[in-house]
Amino acid sequence: MSGYSYNSDHALLLLGRLDGRLQSSPVADIWLARARLRGAATLANAAGVPIEVRDLQNWIAGRTAPPRHSEGLNDPLSVAALFHFALSAAEDGQDSLSRATLNLSRDLLDDREEATLWAQEDLVRFGPLWRAAQEVLGASYAAPSLLTIAKRLAEVRQSVTVSPVEGPLMTTSDGRQWRIASARPDMAWLAACHMPLALQRSGLALRLLPSFTDMPRLPPEDVEEFAAVLQDRILKRAREGLADLNRLEAQMDRLPIDLNVTRRSKLPLLIRLELAYPGLSRIAVSRLLGVSHQGATKLVEQFRAFSKP
Repeated sequence: MSGYSYNSDHALLLLGRLDGRLQSSPVADIWLARARLRGAATLANAAGVPIEVRDLQNWIAGRTAPPRHSEGLNDPLSVAALFHFALSAAEDGQDSLSRATLNLSRDLLDDREEATLWAQEDLVRFGPLWRAAQEVLGASYAAPSLLTIAKRLAEVRQSVTVSPVEGPLMTTSDGRQWRIASARPDMAWLAACHMPLALQRSGLALRLLPSFTDMPRLPPEDVEEFAAVLQDRILKRAREGLADLNRLEAQMDRLPIDLNVTRRSKLPLLIRLELAYPGLSRIAVSRLLGVSHQGATKLVEQFRAFSKP
């Protein structure tokens, strides 16, 4: 396990570096907003409802209905429900910045209302299991290590199960009928929802990092092997998170000091919003920034002119 120890140290070093930089970064709010979407997309793929971040961005910006709402009729659950579970898992009442960015996201698109509208059955079916997993993974940990997290995640996968959906009824040419057994859905995605909570409660992170939801659909039975898989995925997510933070800080540094606008202009705020949620509609800009529709139109035009190379 010497390779495991080295990689574990490196993964936790980068995790700590990202976590530490976010404590004082001027773009931490933008990073958290983007990380929520990356984490939700990762969960969706683990749950067997493959989507990309841009699908969520299009939905949030009001350009589309929930991803896969029509073509995903045989999906194990709705993207609307999964997005709600993902955002709720990253909700931290003690972190004012995280709370503010989540409230902003819900001003754009309220995941609670969308889940109730599109996925009421999924909320009833998976909600109690989501809360049970949260309770297990949010309890205190004996030591701040990936091995203790792997053991806790394995415990959740063993204890949190859902009954299979009734399979289709088949009829033969001579009139006989039988029902095909349906596979029991795997709940790895549900445990992965609370990976950020496990990292925080175990002492490996100071705040909830919503993009750290990467967990295999079929984790190894051996907890040490499972911990090795987790460390590789945490290492990958930490590298991606640091790269995204570097890009965002560089983008902000490149902004001109003087945007040639008045002190009361909302253009600087719109620029930050667009980094997190590209392509906002005028209606969304009007609602978020508290300006008239005419004012929002002017701001969007200013932003487009500013964004031209």
